[in-house]
Amino acid sequence: MLRDDILSFLDYLAQEKGVSPETLRAYRNDLGQLQVFMEEKGFKQLGLAEVRLFLAQVAKTKAKTTLARKVACLRSFFKFLKKRGGLRDPRLLYIKCPKLGKTLPRVLSVDEVFALVEKPQGQEFKFLRDRAILELLYGAGLRVSELCGLRLQDVLVDLMIVRVRGKGNKERIAPFGKKAKEALWAYFPARENLLAKLGKKTEALFVNFRGGVLTTRSVRRLLKQYAVSLGLARVSPHTLRHSFATHLLESGADLRVIQEMLGHSRLSTTQRYTHLDFVHLTKIYDGAHPRAKKGLVSSASHVKERDHLQEE
Repeated sequence: MLRDDILSFLDYLAQEKGVSPETLRAYRNDLGQLQVFMEEKGFKQLGLAEVRLFLAQVAKTKAKTTLARKVACLRSFFKFLKKRGGLRDPRLLYIKCPKLGKTLPRVLSVDEVFALVEKPQGQEFKFLRDRAILELLYGAGLRVSELCGLRLQDVLVDLMIVRVRGKGNKERIAPFGKKAKEALWAYFPARENLLAKLGKKTEALFVNFRGGVLTTRSVRRLLKQYAVSLGLARVSPHTLRHSFATHLLESGADLRVIQEMLGHSRLSTTQRYTHLDFVHLTKIYDGAHPRAKKGLVSSASHVKERDHLQEE
């Protein structure tokens, strides 16, 4: 039965692949929607025609990015079924994702980021916690699921590094800055006082008012509240991660170093962040390329000289 196959696949993802809770939740939702669709239509067999009808229904109300994610989920599910000998229609392995336009996530300016992370003010638990969250999201370029999964022992405050478990349960070391360090030291006493009053103990770094682990949904909600209060639209935790990578690139950081800090398995994923303008690229070239340092006239100089002649 489809239900049993889905449960086996989800168990395989959690136990053998070690996917993050966020990924597991997304797969469960996508496959659950497929199951409901099959039941509502009264379909007994899962074949290419049924899957196409399901995707056509999704496409009526969802964006291409959502549709592409569901297709990727289904293809992984069908590959799993093939390995287990439970795939009835081999054509399901070749369903295609819709072509997506190359869109760039929203990036905040340095001033906007500073205003956002400094917005939580006060000595109350909420403000101290939220300030530490925002500083760490931006300061270390973390995914929101990585942030919520942090334990006390993962953070070496004096060394200003954090041990992160990313996608596929892969570990990496991410550095953070002085501001995040200060925010964490300010948050720790407030955290301990809250847990002492509640009579609770937990290794989770960030907790809610009941002493439980702070969820990704809560982090998104508090970030949105601060962003709206500053007049910033469409700001998510990933906006801070993207801004972190973009600001490093604009300061001349090496792309492979940023790849390691973000935990990307492929450099091509990191290259999405290289949306720098022409003038900035030529400045990096002038400062880094050995031929540009040997008295050659750089591209940036040509542009400046050309503009000057046009003005004359």
